[in-house]
Amino acid sequence: MSDSFLPQRDEIRRRLEGRYVGSVPHNRALNLRVADYRPEHLSLALPYREDLVGNPETGVLHGGCITSLIDATCGGAVILSLVAPRRIATLDLRIDYVRPALPHQEVICDAHCYKVTRHVAFVRAAAHHGDKASPIATASGTFVVFPDDNRSSGGEPE
Repeated sequence: MSDSFLPQRDEIRRRLEGRYVGSVPHNRALNLRVADYRPEHLSLALPYREDLVGNPETGVLHGGCITSLIDATCGGAVILSLVAPRRIATLDLRIDYVRPALPHQEVICDAHCYKVTRHVAFVRAAAHHGDKASPIATASGTFVVFPDDNRSSGGEPE
């Protein structure tokens, strides 16, 4: 198979931004953007906006926005780990906030899906301002991977 048949990196990024970020209303409302991706990994960025600030005195983004960023990035890493498109949903997401975000700065989240079983995917993530060694928050999560709706197993439903 020739590399000329594989979508180019810009095309894959466009598809991710359109189908994953752009088609999920909450992701679109936060204006998330794809910062980087590769198999099993996704990085999304949450741009700083005044309307997302949690405390006007500090100017820091609301923790709920960072939680949404982490959840979306982890889910995207799962999607990039699957052999074929499947529906997924967050089962559990543990987030440890290790330091406050800085005011007037975007937040980047890097997520890695390190294991996928028949029904569950496992993910680790970190949110930061560009320095991965100084995270704002770290996370670990599990996601349900729903059965393929088009399967032809003929057996009992899972």
